[in-house]
Amino acid sequence: MAVAVVAASGVLTATFVSSGGKGTAEAATELDQFVPIEQVQPNVQNPAPGAQASKGSFVVDCGTNGNGKFSPDNPVAQPGIKNGAEHLHDFIGNLAITTNSSNADLDASGTTCKNGDKSSYFWPVVRIDKTVRSGNDTARALAATTPMVTCPNVRDRLPAVPARAKRAVDTRLAALDRAVAAANKTMATSKGRIDARLNASVLADLRAQRTKLIKGISDRIAAAGGGRTSGMVSLVECDTNYDGMHAAMRHSTASVKAGLAASSQIQCPTVRDKLPGVPGQALNEVNRNLAELDRQLSEANERLVTTRGQGGKNFVDNAILGPLKAKRTAVLDRIGIAISRSAARPQGLEALAGCTVTGQPQTQNGQNNQGNQNGQNGGAAAPSAPAPSAPAALPDPQGPNLELPNNTGGIVRPAKVLIEYRGNATSKVVPMPKFLRALTGDAKPISRGPANARATWTCSGFTDRLADKYPICPAGQQVQRVQDFPGCWDGKNIDSTNHRDHLAFADTNTGACKQGFVAIPQLRITISYDIPRDVQTKGQFALDSFPEEDHNPFSDHNDFINVNSAQTMQKIATCINKGKNCD
Repeated sequence: MAVAVVAASGVLTATFVSSGGKGTAEAATELDQFVPIEQVQPNVQNPAPGAQASKGSFVVDCGTNGNGKFSPDNPVAQPGIKNGAEHLHDFIGNLAITTNSSNADLDASGTTCKNGDKSSYFWPVVRIDKTVRSGNDTARALAATTPMVTCPNVRDRLPAVPARAKRAVDTRLAALDRAVAAANKTMATSKGRIDARLNASVLADLRAQRTKLIKGISDRIAAAGGGRTSGMVSLVECDTNYDGMHAAMRHSTASVKAGLAASSQIQCPTVRDKLPGVPGQALNEVNRNLAELDRQLSEANERLVTTRGQGGKNFVDNAILGPLKAKRTAVLDRIGIAISRSAARPQGLEALAGCTVTGQPQTQNGQNNQGNQNGQNGGAAAPSAPAPSAPAALPDPQGPNLELPNNTGGIVRPAKVLIEYRGNATSKVVPMPKFLRALTGDAKPISRGPANARATWTCSGFTDRLADKYPICPAGQQVQRVQDFPGCWDGKNIDSTNHRDHLAFADTNTGACKQGFVAIPQLRITISYDIPRDVQTKGQFALDSFPEEDHNPFSDHNDFINVNSAQTMQKIATCINKGKNCD
């Protein structure tokens, strides 16, 4: 049987291939993708608590993104890939986070949370578009699009590579490039359509190859005296890529103009991939300085958020970019000196000191000055233009509504965001580990299949039911998204190759964690919106989404990185285990 999914907004036809033949799933902004919440039967299961249940809860107030931290990055699912989400996220909590943030960067950040929680919570924005999106552009764009894969950058996420390991590491990096090229060749056979089964097969094979190669890189660096690398598992997973659809689509909102985006980011030239093999005597010093470069960039990005609107471009140039360049120049000089004590000093490092801000006015050729380096593993330098087979670079969000093509309309700001940590029906909870990555739902139920997608939509007063369609609420009730994260942990890992396997949902009937997993404070985020009822009944609100998902309500998702201190997380677990309701 063909894969069946719920889809919305546009007239995109997604063709799925399975052993039984072909089927279609239409994605259209039609009223049958909106459902009166009264017509949804109660379906939320709450297992009865047992004798050892942890019945408490802990609420954190992190605001509603009042400072306007929007970004199309996804640091959990697409680390190191600029604009990787292809849609805009609301970010609350951690102020400095970007797709390239290290754990140390996250830990040094400021936060919007009142209790000092530096965790990052982020989800796709909701928009109101009273023109109602036309699907003709989407259908034409898909017909001309060759799907590809996008993989996290490996070259620029490595520590300093010891000289003794350089050749072995470079060999494996080249093998990563070849694996991506082979995957893209296979993906090209589904040009003009979305084949979820083929996509899953390609990604699984690529995941296996990258797991082996990335582990080999880590092992070689460690064996040569470079120490154990951390966070490499996050770089294994690749994703399907229909970026070409963006290039073939136009904005349907006349108000979109190139200009400074409210959620600009500072982008600096990469350094790690420009270094030669580092002599053993210099490894520690070079790594300390690479970490300092990361910290400086994180600090500058946070300042860009917290000083938004102060003095315009001149303020950014003089108060942020200028001092940052001076600091980077000093650090790059220290790296050169450290290497030169035992080997030839690398040339040209000083040219990597200057940084730019994304979202600046476009150049005459229409490309943003920084562009989007959507390469697979990074290179010695960004190419001046995409290779003939590569998709066009994604633009930064533009105009007063921060839009990407086909994600149009005004952003609806949440009226309320409720962050709750909850207990387990069968056992006490243990504290989450710091820097745990978690996600819930699936942004791509069409192109990857709906196995991980979750119904999240409801209305205030009707939280005993969740819909996989956009809700139409009774007068006076708010549109809500209720997003539950997995509440069981494998006890060892803060991430996994697919960003899911280290966590699991408790059994829906008993509430118990599966064997080998322990209960942790289970995160629930409830986002409430005041959306006019006529907008609901006319089907004029929808999620930002990947172009191939075309505003599918079933593509709702949420991401989280735990940056609570150990003390705060212990406080959360203790409150829950004692059956208290804390905030």
